[in-house]
This record gives sequence, C-alpha cells and structure tokens, in this order.
Amino acid sequence: MIRGFWPRRLATRTALLLLLGLAVVQGGGLTINALDRTGLQQLVQLRDLAARLMTLYRTIVLTPAAQREETLAALHLPPGFSATLSDAPPDGMLMAPPPLLRQLRAEMALNPLPPALRPRDVVALGSLARHRMRIGLHLPEGAWLDVAARVRPPRPWQAPGFLAAFLLMTLLAAVLAVWAVRRLIAPLATLAAAAERLGRDVNAPPLPEDGPAEIAAAAAAFNLMAERIRRFVQDRTLMLSAIGHDLRTPITRLKLRAEFLDDDESRRKMLADLDELEAMIAATLAFGRDASSSEPVTPLDLAVLARTVLDEAADARPECAERLEFDGPEHLTIRARSIALKRALANLVGNALKYGGNARITLARPADGMVRLTVEDDGPGISPAELARVFEPFQRLETSRNRETGGVGLGLPITRNILRAHGGDVQLANRPTGGLCATVTLPV
Repeated sequence: MIRGFWPRRLATRTALLLLLGLAVVQGGGLTINALDRTGLQQLVQLRDLAARLMTLYRTIVLTPAAQREETLAALHLPPGFSATLSDAPPDGMLMAPPPLLRQLRAEMALNPLPPALRPRDVVALGSLARHRMRIGLHLPEGAWLDVAARVRPPRPWQAPGFLAAFLLMTLLAAVLAVWAVRRLIAPLATLAAAAERLGRDVNAPPLPEDGPAEIAAAAAAFNLMAERIRRFVQDRTLMLSAIGHDLRTPITRLKLRAEFLDDDESRRKMLADLDELEAMIAATLAFGRDASSSEPVTPLDLAVLARTVLDEAADARPECAERLEFDGPEHLTIRARSIALKRALANLVGNALKYGGNARITLARPADGMVRLTVEDDGPGISPAELARVFEPFQRLETSRNRETGGVGLGLPITRNILRAHGGDVQLANRPTGGLCATVTLPV
C-alpha cells in the first residue's frame, strides 16, 4: 500500500521527505515552545498567587484579632479567590511546594514584615497543574488563614499573531525546500536527457562541465564515456571497411579465375557463391556504417517520403505496381534523417513485396507526441516464436526467408537501428486475416 502511494520521481520523493522532516521539526519546535510558554505562564501565575497571598496575609496579620473576621468579610477578593480563618490547618494539607515558598520569600523581601509577624508555617493542597490550590498560612497567634485559589489553565497558543507567523514560516520553508530540491535534481534530468540523446545519436554534443564539483565530475565522466563509445564505433567501422576493402580484391581474382573453368556448372555455382559473399560483405559494411551515421536531422514530410518509397518500389518491380497502396494524410512533417529513414522504409516495403507480394502503408496522425506508420502484406507471416529473433543480425527464416529470397539477414536489424536512432522503434506482428504487419513509431 505504501509503495502504491510513494511517488516515483526523485524530486517529488526528496521534496516530500524534506516536508515531512520540516513537519517533524516544526512539531518538535512547537512542543518545546508550548512547554516553555506553559512554564512561564505557570511561573507568572505562581508569582501573582504569592503576591495576593502576602497582601491578604499582611492585611489580616496587621488587623487586631477581634476584627479579623469582619475585615476578611469586607475584603473584595479577586475572582476565584476565597479566604477563611480557622483554628486548625485544613485536612490533608502538606508542606507547600518549594516554588511557592520561594515566591513567598521573594514577596516578603520586597515588603518585609517584622519577624514576629511572619507566617509560622505554610501548607498547601493541589497544584497549578490541576488549576486549583488551597494554601494554609499559620498566623503568629495560632490561627490559620485558609485561602482557596482557582487558577486559569495555561494557554501557550494565544500569543498575538502566532498562527499567522507560524503559517508564513512553514509556507516559506516549504517553498524553499521545493525550490532547492528542483535545483539539486535538475542536473540529473539534464544527464538523463543527454544519455537519451547519446542513445539516438552517438555524435551528440557533450555536456557542459560546470556547476558544483560533483555535477561537473559526473558531466566529465559522461563526456569521457561518450567519447570512448564514439571511438569504439569509429574503430569498428574502420575495421569493417578495411576488411571489406581487403576481401574485395581476392573475390575479384576468384571471379576472374572462375571464368576460365571449363565446367559450366561449376563455374556458375562458384560465381554465385562469390556474388553471395560479396553481397554479405556489402550488407555487413552497411550495418556497421548505420551505427555511426553523421547525417543531420532536418524537417521532412513523412507522407511524401512513404509515397516516394512506394513509387521507387513500383519502378523496380513493375509487376507489383498495382499491389502497392498508401493510406494517410497528404503531408506530415517530422524531424529525421531523410536518407536513413528512407532506407528503413524501403527495407520494410521490400520485405513485404518479397514475401507477401504486396505492400500497404498506413500513416496515422500524431498522438501523444508519436507518429505511427504500418507496413502490411498478405504473405504467410512469421511464426510467433521467431518474431523477436528476426531482428538479430544474420538471422534468416529458412521456411520463407532463405538466401535466395531473403538476403543475408541484416535488413531488419539495420531498419531497427535506424528507427531507434531516431527515438522510435519497429515491431512485427502477424495479422489476424493473414500476413505480416510492421508497426513503426517515430517522435514528431
């Protein structure tokens, strides 16, 4: 359940954790503030209580004993206060708590009484935490002044502007946390975008190596990795080109020697094998060159390109011209490498003609930033177990895609490399009514 609600984006997770931490810190701070304010308010209440007790005690102790009851009845006591005189201490009272005794001594120090008039003893029942106290002061003559006091409970949240200041502080801290997270996570998004560009184009521009030391180090490491990948691809392409160049010379010599063979059947078979070997070398070189293509990305009309591929296929195979169809908008502009994309579509159309005898291109309008193009045929299709394997280099299906009709098995791998370099892909699926459907997706 927690994983279902946990955000997937790193920035959102980090911001959420910071906000949760902020809430915990704010809660702890508010608790400490409340405890401090509660202690301060209780101290003020205790001081006020001690001042009133000593004022009342001084009034009673300085009054003649015969007039004390009358004087006490005439006094206007504060709300929550009541006082009586008794001959014995109230039941259940114990020694007054030290904080109250300290405040009483402080009050007597401010308004001193003669030692003979000071309280002989102070007892108490209850506490400020219970908001009720009963204090007994022992008069010098032996009587007791019994005072009952009701204290208001502490209210630490009633400071003027407290709520507004708290909300403003929390909002500013949350905004600062979100802003800081976005600033810190931004280089990761830049690095991810650069990795995506490198996956499409090995010659993508390098990342700027600036910012904090850690970000600059990560950018430098990424640029070094990209440079090594480019060097590896270039070395592989040069190696393939060198091998192809070196093999063409002995192949040509073998063809010349084959012409001098007296056996026509042996000569024909040898020349056919040499032609096949030369075709395999050419296809292998083309496959290697596609990985390091430096063709620039430019705007092109995909609908016009698809119709051009069909027209060229009709020119190459006039007998199939009536079985070539296009369905889609008149114009649809995307950004792509025109020569490479034309080759990919030509491979798909050529396969459809070769194994199905027809080709239908359907181009759909863009949706969710992607354009979808399908190439269908009415051929025998492909076994479901072989749909993924046909994209592996040099893979041929012997039942229908043999060397005589299917080349060397590099057409579909080249097509997929081209489309993935554009940020798209190609997938094969058997049609319910028979035949094969190649679905191409490309970013707009």
